[in-house]
Amino acid sequence: MGQTVRDMAEATPADRDRYVDLLRVASLGTVVAGHWLMAAVSADGIGNLLALVPALQVLTWGLQIMPVFFFVGGFSHALSYRSLARRTDGPVYAVFLRARLQRLLRPTLVFVLVWAALALAVQLTGRDGGALTGAALRLVTQPLWFIGIYLAMVAFTPPLLKLHERHGWGAFAALAGAAALVDVLRFALGVPYVEFLNFAFVWLAVHQLGFLRADGRIRRPALLAAAGLAAAVLLVAYGPYPLSMVGMPGEKVSNMAPPTLALLCHGLWLVGAVQLPARPATAWLRRPRVWRGVVAANGLAMTAFLWHLTAMLGVYGAQLALGLGLPAPATAAWWAQVPLRILAAAGVTGGLVALFRRFEAPRPSAPAPAPAPRRTGGPLAALGITLCLLGILGLSMTGLGGLLDGHSATLIALPVTAPAAIAMALGGWYLVERSAPARRVRLRG
Repeated sequence: MGQTVRDMAEATPADRDRYVDLLRVASLGTVVAGHWLMAAVSADGIGNLLALVPALQVLTWGLQIMPVFFFVGGFSHALSYRSLARRTDGPVYAVFLRARLQRLLRPTLVFVLVWAALALAVQLTGRDGGALTGAALRLVTQPLWFIGIYLAMVAFTPPLLKLHERHGWGAFAALAGAAALVDVLRFALGVPYVEFLNFAFVWLAVHQLGFLRADGRIRRPALLAAAGLAAAVLLVAYGPYPLSMVGMPGEKVSNMAPPTLALLCHGLWLVGAVQLPARPATAWLRRPRVWRGVVAANGLAMTAFLWHLTAMLGVYGAQLALGLGLPAPATAAWWAQVPLRILAAAGVTGGLVALFRRFEAPRPSAPAPAPAPRRTGGPLAALGITLCLLGILGLSMTGLGGLLDGHSATLIALPVTAPAAIAMALGGWYLVERSAPARRVRLRG
């Protein structure tokens, strides 16, 4: 039988960094709440509240908290890879990838297949379902970009961890410097397409901060936060960077897509800021009831993230179906409904989590020594995770609104359709699964 939340909480090693687990849950929770708040839905479609009320864009300096999740990922990946390397003879790359992706790809691909079936049913009936349905089919896959980027971080962990062990802060500085150079080439010299390199440089630099946290090398978080915030303010005030730290419809420059140096500085200040309350928060997390809550939330956080937009769209759809009408976004009546809509979306999300969380739960088995890797596992795993991340990123761009009409989006200079993206993700997952023995490995972090 599988472990209960109480069992897992009581089995927590004394040296586990519980604060990192809290940061993981809090960062995803903040993203979910931000999406629910920013969605400006009307009978004509889905807009963005921050575009309607530009003064609210300053809130993204707190709500755009994805850098914290990637920072936590770097911390966990460093501990996990080192733990596995100590217990495994020979190359560990394939075993590491397979173990890391078990709880990430299964719930993601189930989400994709369920929504693809719904989209196919809508399109086969010949009914477009109205503006809200069409917008939903485009919107619902957009958050998958984060999972695609996270897959890249997992894939690059071994080489970047070696660089970190040799150069420490120098490895981070190299990635940050590369991100700055890309922006110079982009904005000052007008070099085309160079900005897409910052999808790697910016996010991998944030991920590298997690390695530094794992080794206890972020010793002055207040200084890091102050430097990052000051740099971000100066870049936005005097550079070509917009105020919002999330993408805005129709804007010429986005700090998010592709990421900019301003977003990296934003990540620095967030990472420094969340380190400040670490000591009192860790003491608080040693309370059994508090820690059980964090353990429970971590066990369903990815499922909740995947389905939270579905829940929100379901609430709005129910309003329309019941003939209640939708107030114009950003009006007094719209704001008055916000608390009720968020509570309703949270309730629907809870129901969807209860239905789909089994795909995120680890497979029950006893801890086992790490199995010996296969000789061909490394290249097979590398190919598999490459296909996975390209497929997931492609799907985040294409949406599911054009499954039957060949709708495509450009991914790294190549057109990709939603069916092709789904096929790449499924094929990549199969290769990763085949790259290492099926025996479950328990990783730290």
